[in-house]
Amino acid sequence: MKALTWHGKGDIRCESVPDPKIEHGRDAIIRVTSCAICGSDLHIYGGIIPGMEHGDVLGHETMGEVVEVGTENTKLKVGDRVVVPFTIACGECFFCKRGFYSGCERTNPDREKAAKLWGNSPGGLFGYSHLLGGYAGGQAKYLRVPYADVGPIKVPDHLTDEQVLFLSDIFPTGYMAADFCDIQPGDTIAIWGCGPVGQMAIRSAFLLGAERVIAIDTVPERLSLAQLSGALILDYMEEDIYDRIMELTHGRGADACIDAVGTEAEPMASADSMLDRVKTALFMGTDRPHVLRQAIHCCRNFGTVSIVGVYGGFLDKVPMGSAINRGLKFRMAQTPVQHYLPLLLERIEKGEIDPSFVITHRASLDEGPELYKTFRDKQDGCIKVVLNP
Repeated sequence: MKALTWHGKGDIRCESVPDPKIEHGRDAIIRVTSCAICGSDLHIYGGIIPGMEHGDVLGHETMGEVVEVGTENTKLKVGDRVVVPFTIACGECFFCKRGFYSGCERTNPDREKAAKLWGNSPGGLFGYSHLLGGYAGGQAKYLRVPYADVGPIKVPDHLTDEQVLFLSDIFPTGYMAADFCDIQPGDTIAIWGCGPVGQMAIRSAFLLGAERVIAIDTVPERLSLAQLSGALILDYMEEDIYDRIMELTHGRGADACIDAVGTEAEPMASADSMLDRVKTALFMGTDRPHVLRQAIHCCRNFGTVSIVGVYGGFLDKVPMGSAINRGLKFRMAQTPVQHYLPLLLERIEKGEIDPSFVITHRASLDEGPELYKTFRDKQDGCIKVVLNP
């Protein structure tokens, strides 16, 4: 089958790989009808995610039609149309039983490697490094889905692929970011990053009752889309974000701040972001946490900092003194997608949100490698790419 594969920094190829096969009775094989390139895939493209191997199949935003099921899988049948969460969960362990599916204790066969870096291991993820299981991803014609009686959600025929595809990752992730903020009437929520997850967080914050959302980015197309969603937009290359947020909140700070950027903050945004870039280039640091620092400083006393941007290692000079002395609360996670799926599918069916609003580019798998570059370089107004194998 055709699939997008990784062969090193900046080297994504569309090539033939072996078709997936049923390996366990709870597996399913789906024929991929739609998949997407995620912002976190760009970390792989940029060579900063450890544990990748040449030929690894990428992709973790996937949906399609079931074409084969294992003998123990009684939930799915051939012909079912499903969205596949990017988090792989067994449904039976300590964490799954509590709804913390992304912390699954059984789905990362490489958990010892992950524990050496992080102290313990999260669950496995599709198409995202051998630190997280080495599972083949869904930017391909077919996908093997382990524990397919737990993860995939059936979707009704009257909804299009584009309406439901992002239930796989960016919609639950953006919604979780807003959910973590415990939004109350009258709240102001500041969101750093207006990429796909940031856009979902903006819409979700309004769905959950925020009075005002401040959206921070510098890419014109992203800022325009955020503004169309009702956000007040700030360009971090044109104005001091801390000063503007203090001005807008009468010196108090935002009620909650969402970091939807993560480890690859723009290196020219500030002096500390430039220093972060130098440190990572010289292997003196693993991440560039400029946005997290700024979110902490811009949050009001006893407010919440919600982190859904990807960080991989050890963060330097995070102002914990500010957080402790002002009573900030931190919420963060790899999204336990399965926990949110029923609620979010219902919101889509009710017409409260159509997640397809972020799509700017549609293409075939063959065009995928070039669109990775377009997406990374923020060219051609690219916000979100959907591929149709």
